[in-house]
Amino acid sequence: MNTFNFKDDNLIEIGGMLVSSIEFPGKISLVIFTAGCILKCPYCHNAGIIDGGNPRKIMEIFQEITESLDFIDSVVITGGEPLIQKSAVIDIIKYCKNLNLDVKLDTSGCYPERLEELIEFVDYVALDIKVPFNKYKKVIGEDIGEKVRRSMEICLLSNTYLECRTTYVPTLMNPHDIVEIVKEIDCDIYTIQQFKNISVLDETLLEVPSPSRTELLEIVELIKPFIKRIKIKTSEFGDEIIE
Repeated sequence: MNTFNFKDDNLIEIGGMLVSSIEFPGKISLVIFTAGCILKCPYCHNAGIIDGGNPRKIMEIFQEITESLDFIDSVVITGGEPLIQKSAVIDIIKYCKNLNLDVKLDTSGCYPERLEELIEFVDYVALDIKVPFNKYKKVIGEDIGEKVRRSMEICLLSNTYLECRTTYVPTLMNPHDIVEIVKEIDCDIYTIQQFKNISVLDETLLEVPSPSRTELLEIVELIKPFIKRIKIKTSEFGDEIIE
């Protein structure tokens, strides 16, 4: 029985849904890829849903969640940028909490005010820290560094578990950028993700080699003095917590 109000005709644009054992650490999740993003990150690997996706009724999403209950204990809302569709996302999150499901939200941090409206219902936030806050305009093309910082602060003031994560893209950044990032942030865990040159928005990056696990581990050694818990994510070895 629903204990909150929503409109039956509410729509959300999504790029797809799947069940995953890796998107929410330690849990089996139904992952909802919301469509739309205000950013045009050169290395975006979900470029196909930046400008929109398939409109679905919220009631259909609720039904998919309910039908997955035998297999999942959480829901991950990712993108795109989920907070573009704030109203629909809030409905989904509240529906999940009504079913005692944990909720993870992936966000670029560009909508701190919207994040603040729903943070109390979210168990885990994965916040993209794409570059040092003062380099967003140069690398990403949008001057949103202070908004991302504010989103981080909102998470830190809540009881929500916070993962900050950076996709390390050679040519767009260097190891000292990662050092600068970790000096500026606070979080429960910091993740360095391996850039993959398979599907990107800027096709010139197709020629840029993906950094190796060894390269990422070298960066980890540089940042260990500044951050308490570190993870690296590679296609070869998956998620690795570095002690």
